[in-house]
Amino acid sequence: MTTHFVNLLEDLRRRSARMASLVEDIVQEACESVLDANESLAERVIERDNDVDTEEVVVESEVIRLMALYQPVGSDLRLLCAILKINNDLERIADCAVNMAERARHMNRQAMSPQRDVITEMGLSVRDMLRNAIQAFATEDVEIAQSTFARDQHVDALYEKIIKQIVVEGAASSNGMAERLDVLSVAKNLERIADHATNIAEDVIFLATGEIVRHGDVAAKMKQD
Repeated sequence: MTTHFVNLLEDLRRRSARMASLVEDIVQEACESVLDANESLAERVIERDNDVDTEEVVVESEVIRLMALYQPVGSDLRLLCAILKINNDLERIADCAVNMAERARHMNRQAMSPQRDVITEMGLSVRDMLRNAIQAFATEDVEIAQSTFARDQHVDALYEKIIKQIVVEGAASSNGMAERLDVLSVAKNLERIADHATNIAEDVIFLATGEIVRHGDVAAKMKQD
């Protein structure tokens, strides 16, 4: 490939990294807005989502343009495919953060209290997963990417714990059910962010090795065939 194409590819990679950093900031702010019932911070998260949406369109358009103009192969093609997929996951993560912020605008701190510790732990785990996935993408580090998988199981366990707690509380009293559903929505969106971070980690492994690790049994069978 020409030097010009290589430079364009690096520019695109840096732009994708900046978008990832923006999304990471938004997730952190969304978590803080929920735990502190901070309406102004929640509004900031919602407003910043427009920046993510704009970047998603720009990055996707550039990926398609480079594919069409230069018809890359090998590692260059893998990089463009990975950027395209990661770009989509980052936009979905920002959407989940917005969902959390919308709940935070009318969050009842008293209703949050019984699950506060679990939500806090869940938020920290999810942010660590996202940070690791983004770092793995920046460095094409397979080991860091793989470290996200075990954390995803931990987040799932915390989510199930919150569901069970809310069911028990609802059985004891129907009062405050709407507030409990706000908490459940926050937990669900954190769980979804963890899933998207896992997707990014899987794409990093594909980028670095060419191996598809999604749906492991299916990928293994295709490789055998």
